[in-house]
Amino acid sequence: MNNILCAPRMIFRIHPWRADNSHMNSFPHARALYPAIRVLFFLLVLAFPLGNLLHPSFTLAQSDGTGLQQPISVTSELVALPVNVADSNGNFIPGLSRKNFRVYEDNLPQRIASFEQEDTPASISVVVDHSGSMETKLSNVITAISAFARLSNPKDEISVVNFADTVSVEPMGGKLFTSDPAEIEKAIEAVSAEGRTALYDAVAAGILHLQRGHWQKRVLIIISDGGDNASCYKYPQIVALARQSQVTIYAVGLVDESGDEQNPKALERLSKETGGIAFFPNSPDAVVGSAVRIAGNLRQRYMLGYVPENRPAGESYRKIRVSVVAADKGTIRARTRPGYSVTPQPLR
Repeated sequence: MNNILCAPRMIFRIHPWRADNSHMNSFPHARALYPAIRVLFFLLVLAFPLGNLLHPSFTLAQSDGTGLQQPISVTSELVALPVNVADSNGNFIPGLSRKNFRVYEDNLPQRIASFEQEDTPASISVVVDHSGSMETKLSNVITAISAFARLSNPKDEISVVNFADTVSVEPMGGKLFTSDPAEIEKAIEAVSAEGRTALYDAVAAGILHLQRGHWQKRVLIIISDGGDNASCYKYPQIVALARQSQVTIYAVGLVDESGDEQNPKALERLSKETGGIAFFPNSPDAVVGSAVRIAGNLRQRYMLGYVPENRPAGESYRKIRVSVVAADKGTIRARTRPGYSVTPQPLR
């Protein structure tokens, strides 16, 4: 029940109006309606099954050999696995096929239902810390995200989630997502750096917003020091949400010696739980390098999908393991998320 009780607070705060609700000062009668609005949001959350957000149906793209991608429909039971494959030096290994991969769920082999090795587009949420400690760092962050957008797949769709005390999913020209670096920069600049840090609320907002994206490959990028002192959500709830969402989380940790409430380990754990990586640049200028590496990482991945066999009923955590068999490639390291959580779907 804690997740549901937290939801209306988050949903109201990511309304595209001002996050501090100061717009209501111009409408004195609206302020009196504020409690009723919160109750309405609460009822809507109860009425709409959360499972529909966390386990949507996907449309995958599969190459037909002509360079064009043909959509194939799969059910919501599909588990999507982005897999990074690298040699001992960390360099991407291209040219692998479906037969080179082995997928196991709870140590049981699974049949790979879909396989992609193309540079496929992604739906991406960039979650940017605007708390007071970020004031001197935001200019480098904007430069880094702009570089990321320019190096990403041209068909990627990107949204911006700003947060400090409150969370705001920025409307970009009335659109949910954009691929325009100028619009992304403007969205990040829309909020000044001040206040406390509601990191976990922002991650929840970003994950849920990604369910409205068009692409099956979904990525959340956090730029923060990892601290949190203002969220409604707690860390275990965010881990549970990430495990259910099939979203890969990357993080750029802006950690320095002056921050007492920094928590880089939280960023590392969130990334590891979802098959992503946490980067900790050692200087403000190195933030751009981290963003460039994430862009390359996203464009050099294999996408595998499987429908679990012999899935037991009920709520549980399923462990995933992926191995690559290619004797002529030398030492191979495959990285994907270590598992996912499932919850029973409501009866219809």
